[in-house]
Amino acid sequence: MNQTRSTGAIDEVLQQFEGYRRELCAYAYRMLGSSFEAEDAVQEAFTRAWKSYASFEGRASVRSWLYKITTNVCLDMLDGPQRRARPMDLNGPSSPSSPIPPPQPDYVWIEPIPNGLAFGADPAEHATAKDSLRLAFVAAVQHLPATQRAILIMREVLRFSANETADMLTMSPASVNSALQRARATMSKVQPDSADGYDESDEKQRQLVDGFVRAFEAYDMDALTSLLKKDVALSMPPIELWVSGPGNIAEFMLGPGPSACRGSRLIPLEGANGLPAFGQYKPGQRPGVLEPWAVVILELDGDGIGGLNFFLDTERLFPLFGLAPELQM
Repeated sequence: MNQTRSTGAIDEVLQQFEGYRRELCAYAYRMLGSSFEAEDAVQEAFTRAWKSYASFEGRASVRSWLYKITTNVCLDMLDGPQRRARPMDLNGPSSPSSPIPPPQPDYVWIEPIPNGLAFGADPAEHATAKDSLRLAFVAAVQHLPATQRAILIMREVLRFSANETADMLTMSPASVNSALQRARATMSKVQPDSADGYDESDEKQRQLVDGFVRAFEAYDMDALTSLLKKDVALSMPPIELWVSGPGNIAEFMLGPGPSACRGSRLIPLEGANGLPAFGQYKPGQRPGVLEPWAVVILELDGDGIGGLNFFLDTERLFPLFGLAPELQM
């Protein structure tokens, strides 16, 4: 009987932790810029929470206690000079005829996160969280020192009070408010103008995304560029190169390397970073078989597409997004 009660208590505690997994994963992702590291951070936080649960006496809510532990895990993981970035954060745009450089290590780049890791099933629950999961926002946050990063996210995204944030970081409320002001000042310099989010119920946005799919799969550059904003950017992490402008993107995609994408198929995903996303398969060596090439994320801007993000690390990303290792024609 004692063992049964003990097992039941364990299950109850772990089930309580699981109820916060998605929001903690989204928080850790904003802090770390990597969905893989975010999952590791949350798992480590749950391990630490379980080990110290006997000493948790309800002085705070379980939610804020788990956020405190997750924050400490993230701060431990951020103990170093490296910050993740997007290609456009590192240098200016390349000529479409530039040779494609070798890939950089995965820890250099902001990585995408599947909506399913960050959001619940109800779209209303994550409507307000989408902006802070955009690639541009996550990249901008990486410019902040780790503690400022945590404070900005806690105060501006999660809406914790100054007192709650101070308690989680073992700081005074005055220190939290001072750090928040410094973080806001930095963000005002590095965060790009906000683009439109993606609303699956918006017919015009759906038509824009559907038009992109048709144009890309047909490899129709006239149709494709007609959907792009003048300042559109195309990037391909882990490649440092990026290209700006519809004409340059068309020239680049028709070049000797990217033109191998002709004949590709785009498989719709449930979304990434709150944005429309696809798994791209392109023709390979075997007839009738398409091979993984990229996870594609579109950034929408008004009536056009402002960003084309091709994440090429398919070995890690395709399993994360539940994509098959190949596609039969």
